[in-house]
Amino acid sequence: MPENLEILRVRLEANGYEVVTASDGEEGLAAARRLTPDLILLDVMMPKRDGISVVRELKADPALRTIPVVLVTAISDTRDVVEGLDAGGDDYLSKPFEHSALLARVRSMLRQKVLHDKVQELAESLASWNQTLEQKVAAQISEIERVNRLRRFLPEQVANLVVASSEADDPLKSHRREVTVVFCDLRGFTAFAEIAEPEEVMNVLAEYHACLGGLVDRHEGTLERFIGDGLLVVFNDPLPCADHTERAVHMAIAMRDAVGELSARWQRQGHSLGFGIGIARGHATIGKIGFDRRSDYAVIGSVPNLAARLCDEAKAGQILASQRAFIPIEPYVEARPLGELKLKGFHRPMAAFDIARWLT
Repeated sequence: MPENLEILRVRLEANGYEVVTASDGEEGLAAARRLTPDLILLDVMMPKRDGISVVRELKADPALRTIPVVLVTAISDTRDVVEGLDAGGDDYLSKPFEHSALLARVRSMLRQKVLHDKVQELAESLASWNQTLEQKVAAQISEIERVNRLRRFLPEQVANLVVASSEADDPLKSHRREVTVVFCDLRGFTAFAEIAEPEEVMNVLAEYHACLGGLVDRHEGTLERFIGDGLLVVFNDPLPCADHTERAVHMAIAMRDAVGELSARWQRQGHSLGFGIGIARGHATIGKIGFDRRSDYAVIGSVPNLAARLCDEAKAGQILASQRAFIPIEPYVEARPLGELKLKGFHRPMAAFDIARWLT
């Protein structure tokens, strides 16, 4: 009734609540959709649409279903109360109502609405955090996949630096540095590849590369490239290390011993393969070579060439070092001088030393 509506409005506004009224069910639904209020007081008996149908429609609407609804009904209409609560009403208020009861219901429902809104806000925040976490995890997985792809084509240390660096700080930018270079390959491999089945050749290379690759990683060298049965390993770039020649020689000795065991097994299979190593130290130009769709990390200059030529001169089981590579390790190794060797591509003879073993 209009007088009940006016009583509710006056009492609630007197306690500081902002009130919007509607004279029938249709008008009430329209106002609810327009304003999304914090609380709805709904008379069961209304023109056009009764309160039971209105509350059902309110609770069926995802945008409105969380608004608390207090049903206002006559004190004797218990069936209306039960039906209204079953339809989704949150509480009821009997007419004629007391002022204190009205305010108590309103405060109770508004407290519940505040708690619900807080829970909803936390749920949305949690969903946002989860989405952010998923994005971060996806980005990290993408970065790991990118590093793994780079590792197929670049030395691991270089790949890690490429991913971690900015465009302004390019680790592949051309630079000059003193390095120690190790070059190694198999003796007799060309003859073996000419007479062996392709599957045998690939199996031997797979064993050989797996064996040497682990030793390169263990001694923290940078595998610059494969050249068939040849490997070129660099020390002191891209990650600097003060003892780069010592590490190179330790690795070379470990490689010789490991491939010696492989050679014995290959010999039993009818494959006569030896292993030689050359080591050189000096300054080189290092950086990126290639074109826009394919780039490689490369060491350019006389140092890798000298290591390769010393390797060519090495007999099976020999490790030949240049004079500059031999000087820092001389007190720690057993070695014999080979005098000056005439090496292809070098105009003057180069001193070389045959490294037998590490003394300590």
